[in-house]
Amino acid sequence: MAEKKFKKTIGDKTVKFGAKGYSIAPGTAKGDSYCARSAGIKKCKNPPCPNDLSRQAWGCEGKKSIKSKAVKFKRT
Repeated sequence: MAEKKFKKTIGDKTVKFGAKGYSIAPGTAKGDSYCARSAGIKKCKNPPCPNDLSRQAWGCEGKKSIKSKAVKFKRT
């Protein structure tokens, strides 16, 4: 599995997400593009899912990226 940039531990489950080497820029055109693409990914059955956490990091609200809603996560 490829190296991941962030991790979030909830209970006994650790979810790693985000590609190393890429930057997160919420509230930009790049962020809007990411949110629009990731909005079409199905929800997983056992949350939290990597896509859900990535969308939080980008501050996604629907298909738009909002800087004030972005969440900072611990780097791996």
